[in-house]
Amino acid sequence: MNLTSVTWLHVAMSVVLIAIAVAVATHQRLAVSRDMLLAAVRAAVQLAAAGAVLLLLFQHAGLPGALGWVAVMILIAGQVAGRRGRAVPRAPALATLAITAGSLVALSSLLLVRILPTRPEVVIPIGGMIVSTAMQATGLTLLRLAEDTRQARPAIEARLSLGMTVQDAFAQHRRSAARTALLPAIDSTKVVGLISLPGAMTGLILAGVDPLTAIRYQIVVMYMLLAAATVAAAVASHLAQRALFDTSAHRLQQPR
Repeated sequence: MNLTSVTWLHVAMSVVLIAIAVAVATHQRLAVSRDMLLAAVRAAVQLAAAGAVLLLLFQHAGLPGALGWVAVMILIAGQVAGRRGRAVPRAPALATLAITAGSLVALSSLLLVRILPTRPEVVIPIGGMIVSTAMQATGLTLLRLAEDTRQARPAIEARLSLGMTVQDAFAQHRRSAARTALLPAIDSTKVVGLISLPGAMTGLILAGVDPLTAIRYQIVVMYMLLAAATVAAAVASHLAQRALFDTSAHRLQQPR
């Protein structure tokens, strides 16, 4: 059986895997069986709906429609990442800007130098991977900054009272947050091909593409994801600093 012969009957048969997971979770009293079932149903419905929309986009939208779909993904990702750092003022808006910056740098670079073709069936999946990575980096950055600001507030205010600028008083927290947010992308890049075969490479191999060709695509993918995460984390930390401080008075804003 090849991948194109997978039918809805096969999908239904794979539900046994969810049954196994639920059975194990129930036996271990993990209290996540309901969440597992809900997640499985949501995944099936969302993927079926996305598949129908993507089919239309691939057939009729062209590059403008593909970029519009990527923009929708960025808006959704901004809300998700913003919820992680909701203690930061205007977190959803800041997250959306950071994700946009990271996604724009990575995707536009690949399109401008013509590494990627401008077909929707290429732009949308690659754009989704970029947006997802930028979302994770942004969410972790905002979450870490919110926690650090709450815990280190006395130390930050002490530095400000000694005459340090906002940038200097908050620099170590900003750098620490961005560094922490980048660790997953860095670790994934370090061990790619040794521990895991990432999604792009696996998909190409399963589709019958020569492994060396798949490797070349995967190298490009890993580089673009690392760039997207770095830019998103840097922009998120910078914007969060501006939101957390009253720069005119050199004062840390009251926590939400």
